[in-house]
Amino acid sequence: MRVVLIIAVLLLVAVSAAALLPVAQSIRQYLPPATLALAVLVLIGLFAQPRQTLPPPTRAAEPARPAPGQQQAINADAEVIHFLAMLQEKGRLVDFLMDDINAYGDAQVGAAARVVHAGCKGVLQESFMINPLRPEPEGSTVQVPVGYSADEYRLVGKIAGAAPFSGVLVHRGWKTGMVKLPQLLRSAGDALPAIAPAEVEVK
Repeated sequence: MRVVLIIAVLLLVAVSAAALLPVAQSIRQYLPPATLALAVLVLIGLFAQPRQTLPPPTRAAEPARPAPGQQQAINADAEVIHFLAMLQEKGRLVDFLMDDINAYGDAQVGAAARVVHAGCKGVLQESFMINPLRPEPEGSTVQVPVGYSADEYRLVGKIAGAAPFSGVLVHRGWKTGMVKLPQLLRSAGDALPAIAPAEVEVK
């Protein structure tokens, strides 16, 4: 259709120019109908042209984002490492656990354990509200109720039948009603944060 339209326009121009030439006296009577026919052909061609839709504007390629579940796992990893970093900073827990304590005497290990205990206990109390699951002292006889939660009770010994069970409290268990950890955001490409920086004394 585009080729036909171009030819019709050229013919229309040629016919209009021929009307101005002196040699066109013999064909002058045919020029108006020819001009009208070509003009109609051009109009038909213009309306028959398919409309071209502009492609949507291209956007700069955005980096792939992880799915919500994957993003939560990425953030959880960073939060766990940050909590471990707090235990290291306040209680030197990682230093204590990663060191070979067999090279030290019991008195040295005991002294180090006191520092670790005090520092890590402080971090736990700042980050969690920790309370015993059972208020009774260990060694007491307690009842495990019907419909007990499997994550709150571990039954040992001779277990027969269905709850309620009666037994001796070996460990009171622990629970928390509050978690106060910093919300850390990181992308899939970020490296996990360091637990503790390397300390260098510059001389």
